[in-house]
Amino acid sequence: MMSILIWFFPLLLLLAVPVAFAMIGASGVALLIEGKSLAVLGQRLYTPTQSFPMLAIPFFILAGSLMMSGRFGEHLVAFAQLLVGRFRGGMCHVSVVGSVMFGGVSGSAVADASALGNALIPVQKKHGYPAGFAAAVNAASSTVSVLIPPSIPLILYGLVSGTSMIDLFVAGILPGVLLGVGMLGLTWFAAVRRGFPAAEVVGGWRKWWSELRHAFPALLMPVFVIGTLRFGIATPTEVSVMAVAYAVIVGVLIYRDMTWSHILRAILETGVMTGAVMIIIMASSIIQWIMTLEQVPQALAMWVTASLSDPWQVILAMNVIMLLVGTFLDLPAAVLLLGPLFTSIAAAIGLDPVQLGLMMVVNLAIGLYTPPVGTTLYISSGIAKTTVISVVKELVPFYLLAIVVLALISYVPALTFY
Repeated sequence: MMSILIWFFPLLLLLAVPVAFAMIGASGVALLIEGKSLAVLGQRLYTPTQSFPMLAIPFFILAGSLMMSGRFGEHLVAFAQLLVGRFRGGMCHVSVVGSVMFGGVSGSAVADASALGNALIPVQKKHGYPAGFAAAVNAASSTVSVLIPPSIPLILYGLVSGTSMIDLFVAGILPGVLLGVGMLGLTWFAAVRRGFPAAEVVGGWRKWWSELRHAFPALLMPVFVIGTLRFGIATPTEVSVMAVAYAVIVGVLIYRDMTWSHILRAILETGVMTGAVMIIIMASSIIQWIMTLEQVPQALAMWVTASLSDPWQVILAMNVIMLLVGTFLDLPAAVLLLGPLFTSIAAAIGLDPVQLGLMMVVNLAIGLYTPPVGTTLYISSGIAKTTVISVVKELVPFYLLAIVVLALISYVPALTFY
């Protein structure tokens, strides 16, 4: 069956069939050719939806949508501008710092690219920044959010690999900060070399205190998530529900701008995003079942360890494969497909599953701003009203930075401590 999948799945992708339906279609063809009942297809589609930890995904998405529907985002951007706006290239620094902050709210690179891009790119263009550069900074920096808790890709990896979500969340903080600091450095260097202006920053300590006070509830979200999980107060699913309650309480009692229309819009957005994620989870479970049935992970692990003599070579090979796959598949689909395969290889060479999870998410996140399927790349280009080619040219330094950070995560385990 696996050989049939290998032929039909890429063929369907080339025919522009959406990833989830390509998975289901290729699996159905494989089952029919092997003479198995299509009832298996229905069973495998249904099974992953019955996972209790899976409830964390829609609730974390809802918490992020609720927080972003009011004045949370405005206060985060204003506070980020006070922090870094006074430096050369200040408005683009705001994109990077804003992504780090927004990551603790939404956990979704696509949501961040859209929210921050719409808020900042038009302003950056007015201040004289080239449209391609503004879009490039937004496209690359928004992927930092997939490392800052609560990260949806890390939740997915934890579900398919059986790795502790608490450990993944804690381990993602340092790499996320490292990537963010590196992007700030690149942006500052480009600003100095190309003469980009600093942003106007008005107000003294009173302004600082006011914006910090307003931004503090949003900044507290990742601390709340990590602290609650780390001290064993609640499970990830329970924390996701508590995060929704937290978002509602802050919106109603502190900012006092949350209305029923905000709540309804957030619920609808959550339903759409959850549906997109769940159909991929359901479809990937069929392929995972076929791979398990034919013992593909075990066979692949044995072949890799027999062909490559040193663990560093295996890690390099995994990174190359993930980079290639990430340019053609969306991040959630790639995590769900590669997670079960690579965890068996990691176990064979003694690689920590948490370290593998960070490697995988950072690696596949590069695909979010790389053609031909780069989601944040196309979102940012569309907002900036410029060509994808002009944005990709500006992204070259960010690609190099991401590769350096990926290498550090892959070969320096201390960076993914938990």
